[in-house]
Amino acid sequence: MRPGERVVRCLLGQSVDHVPYGVGIGWAPWGETLERWRAETGRGDLDPGRELGFEPSFTTPALFAGLFPPFTPEVLDEDERFIVHRDERGIVMRDRRDGHSIPEFLRHPVATWDDWRALKEERLDPDTPGRLFEDWPAFRRRLDATGEAVQVGWFPYGVFGTARDMMGVEGLLYAMHDEPDLVADMMSHLTDVWIRLWERVADAVQIDHIHIWEDMSGRDGPLISPAMIRRFMMPCYDRIAAFARERNVRIVSVDTDGNCDLLVPILMEHGVNMMFPFEVQAGNDIEKLRRQYPELGIVGGLDKRALAIGATAIDEQVEIARRAVASGRYIPGFDHLIPPDVPWEAFRYAAMEMRQVCGS
Repeated sequence: MRPGERVVRCLLGQSVDHVPYGVGIGWAPWGETLERWRAETGRGDLDPGRELGFEPSFTTPALFAGLFPPFTPEVLDEDERFIVHRDERGIVMRDRRDGHSIPEFLRHPVATWDDWRALKEERLDPDTPGRLFEDWPAFRRRLDATGEAVQVGWFPYGVFGTARDMMGVEGLLYAMHDEPDLVADMMSHLTDVWIRLWERVADAVQIDHIHIWEDMSGRDGPLISPAMIRRFMMPCYDRIAAFARERNVRIVSVDTDGNCDLLVPILMEHGVNMMFPFEVQAGNDIEKLRRQYPELGIVGGLDKRALAIGATAIDEQVEIARRAVASGRYIPGFDHLIPPDVPWEAFRYAAMEMRQVCGS
């Protein structure tokens, strides 16, 4: 069975020769983690996925789904400890020079209707030449060689997520109350851009997976109420789901950190059939979710903190994975990128144990 098809069939609850192994962000290290592992092993070229035999899954065609042309990255101010800069999204932020902190966001590109109109006209035309630059014959040859499935959508593109990047968290939340038509227009137009691009991809190859990045939850649940989710976001999701039906796209997924209890049923009502990464420290419990939502494809949900504790803690997560695999529609993985307090040997041990669970 080709690996991309294996992933899709597993998430849909269909028969597979084995459960996909090493798939998802729950098997990827932070940059600092990779540096640690290379130092521990003495191998400066260590590739964890290749070393541990992780399987292929999805590949994305080359396209610009956000601001195009992007803003030119620019350093605005700096001193010995900090650097103030504007990134490709037009966000002005202050970072520590060593990169070991979350940025302080200072300004975002949209604060008013005029800002939005200018951004929409200048950088959010779906037909701007150069947005889709894939070499389709080469892309098809890659698919033939790797067996990957085709995905559209990825970080940082989501209905809430991208609007948040454009306005900032506080700005967007205030605007939902003070300027609801502005927020609705932003979300609707972003969806226009993506669907126009996806139509062009679907004319060239079969799309297997639409991914929507939101990161819209914290420990206590989503940043907006279920009523606001339905009002602002779900009309866009309904259009995405309609596109998926028309083009026979079998997986529509959402990535959000934080607690997902309130989000899952709403998203499933509007066409989403897979989610990840289900952070345990935010209160997510994939076994409980499976009982509540047997039709949901789940990836991840294993507590990454166990990797820094030791073999007994890892074994507990392996057993959770074993039960989840038996329940179906589940691909094992940890609940986000692997942090730098995890030793290489602990990660390797977890991967080898999980390989047996997957039967690969």
